Amino acid sequence: MAPYLKSLFGHAVAMAQPSLAVKENLPAKPKGKTIVIGAGKASAQMARAFERAWDGPISGLVVTRYGYAEACECIEIVEAAHPVPDEAGYLAARRIMEQVSGLGRDDLVVALISGGGSSLLPAPAAGMSLADEQAINQALLASGAPISVMNLVRNQFSTIKGGRLAIQAAPATVATLVVSDVPGDDPAVVASGPTLAQSGDRALARKYVDLYKLKLPAAAAHLLAGEDNLAPRSDDPRFANNSVRTIASAALSLSTAAALVRQRGIEAAILSDSIEGEARDVAQVHAAMAREVSMRNQPFAKPVVLLSGGETTVTLRGKGRGGRNGEFLLALAIGLDGTSGITALAADTDGIDGSEDNAGAFVDGTSANRMRAVGIDPLAALANNDAYSAFAAIGDLLITGPTGTNVNDFRAIIIR
Repeated sequence: MAPYLKSLFGHAVAMAQPSLAVKENLPAKPKGKTIVIGAGKASAQMARAFERAWDGPISGLVVTRYGYAEACECIEIVEAAHPVPDEAGYLAARRIMEQVSGLGRDDLVVALISGGGSSLLPAPAAGMSLADEQAINQALLASGAPISVMNLVRNQFSTIKGGRLAIQAAPATVATLVVSDVPGDDPAVVASGPTLAQSGDRALARKYVDLYKLKLPAAAAHLLAGEDNLAPRSDDPRFANNSVRTIASAALSLSTAAALVRQRGIEAAILSDSIEGEARDVAQVHAAMAREVSMRNQPFAKPVVLLSGGETTVTLRGKGRGGRNGEFLLALAIGLDGTSGITALAADTDGIDGSEDNAGAFVDGTSANRMRAVGIDPLAALANNDAYSAFAAIGDLLITGPTGTNVNDFRAIIIR
């Protein structure tokens, strides 16, 4: 069943490729010049697709993750670090702000935004350093906070996120094209919304910092306590003529995967495209549902493929290796231990789960026992956040390399 599930993942990824989506969502041509900027794991592929589809002169700069670059003729592609920002991203963010400065009303800025852009556009507020922004990112990544919370907090300390880039470009028109990797597909949350007004305010960000017990650098804590560097409001008139389109998302990819399953003669059920929560907790729910279907044919009759998407979180407790999909699968392996007729895949659609080289992995009812056979206790591995080592030991990692898109996590469980 692993090849079957891998084919579903490949189909879902293929349907979210920027080469298909960008050309169908081009903005109107301006009287003036066109500047293309962007950030995210899929931004270089979006830039290449835009170049091929646009009939007219363009220039610009896009920043993507190391290893994700694509060759472009007119748009410069820069690589930087993810998930913790680095100097290359810091310099790219400054150059992007310079690219959109001094524009007129007849000019157009096309913003190509995809997941991962938050760390690729570090632009610390006055009084803060790049090291401060790196520390904030590390604290957020370890907190278990959902992406909407993480991005609201990040926005408080940035000079480019939360719509600030669009304000810098005014009075030019800004057309934003988004490949969404966030549950619910709120475009203002993707990459911390550099061209879109944020949801939430400084007071809410303070509550989240307290709720998730975030340890902030002194300069950031001082800024958060005051009212400096506030993000622009959604009713700011400088946003009035701008536009935004979500051109690819988890919802579309799951729908196309479900259609493929049905074409192959099996029923498919999409549980949700926006599941959030601790990866191990989400796995327990998925395992319980899969067992219920297997034993009692409810709430779905087998054979069936259960599909879901979204972005789970991992609260770091140990020092192991692996991302949120690996953590989900390791907990799922424990929940399905000893069952038969159930096989699952979970993977990040950008091809990289966390900071390792795998997109995800495969699980069935024998996975936990096979781990024990090679000397790995699945429960101990889960406690140490060490899913990568566990799945590598039994040869069940899914390694695809960068896929060229990023529409969040893809999960498929087939119950025979």
